[in-house]
Amino acid sequence: MKKLNLAIIGQGRSGKNIHGKYYRSESNLYYDVKYVVDADEFRRSVAEEIYPGCKTFADYHELFALNDIDLVVNSTYSEMHYPITKDLLLHGFNVLVEKPFARSRYECDELIKIAEDKGLTLAVFQQTFLAPFYPFAYDLAKSGKLGEIKQISIRYNNFARRWDWQTLQKKCAGGVYNTGPHPIGLALGFLDFDKNARVVYSKLGTALTFGDSDDFAKIIIDTPNKPLVDIEVTSIDAFSNYNVKILGTRGCFKCTPAAYEMTYIVDGENPGKTVSETFIKNDAGEPIYCSEKLVKHTEEGKFTGTAFDVGTATLYEQLYYKITEGKPMTVKPEMAAAVIGVIEKVHADNPLPLKF
Repeated sequence: MKKLNLAIIGQGRSGKNIHGKYYRSESNLYYDVKYVVDADEFRRSVAEEIYPGCKTFADYHELFALNDIDLVVNSTYSEMHYPITKDLLLHGFNVLVEKPFARSRYECDELIKIAEDKGLTLAVFQQTFLAPFYPFAYDLAKSGKLGEIKQISIRYNNFARRWDWQTLQKKCAGGVYNTGPHPIGLALGFLDFDKNARVVYSKLGTALTFGDSDDFAKIIIDTPNKPLVDIEVTSIDAFSNYNVKILGTRGCFKCTPAAYEMTYIVDGENPGKTVSETFIKNDAGEPIYCSEKLVKHTEEGKFTGTAFDVGTATLYEQLYYKITEGKPMTVKPEMAAAVIGVIEKVHADNPLPLKF
């Protein structure tokens, strides 16, 4: 198997500790890190140590003179994702861009069209779709085991403060642009990216952040004949004990990326009741509340791997075969563009004052 030559732009938390962790792992059978770009001299020196033999640059434009690059990974600041990806595509490079894909749906669609017109591979790093918990939850929701699914709640919450660039609107940052692509992507995935899905309610605010972008978000998406989806991305929730919860007419499921549990009933195991138009009474004729002991089933289990190991490795493996053999990827840029469409709508409906 011939490895592909890879260049990565950006050696921040994602570039070094997520993408880089994969490059240095035993799972990486597909790529040689040949070039690293970062404006910071110290980060370039670290890259030369952890990727022996790689060549480093301070400016990504220096890549344009090279003809031995199979893939460029754009792991720069969020506001740079669109212009740098566009520049790379126009110069003939296959690109994997970090989330968020871009700031607007228009920018996403433009990048997709450039890639199609030039016959290039464009991918977006939304690896949560490939984390073991998500396909399990998706398949369960479709299986009928929980009955008709009425609501799906997705929580990406914590209780913490931030004061870095990820808190600034001018950096295309904040909770919804930074963390939001994960839960919003999963939400649209549960809805099979139905084009009739609409944001029917949203609220953005600031709570613990020291910046001017959101760290409190509630988003509700409704779709005809499909479950209601309730999304939260907030920094003031110390008690959220799940990432995904599914409510069906026969049962309930909740999970984190590490484990799941569910409770459900089975048709035929709980006899039906006759509806009473008056109060229900006991043997003595006194009114009582409805009360019964349902025959319920419970299950629980654990997931092996997360978005940051299994998800990352799977996405990169699929990307290798997309570039070399044209095989389709699970995560398509059109999916990431739909996510940005939701984020753009939410920000348009909830403008926050610019302070920086």
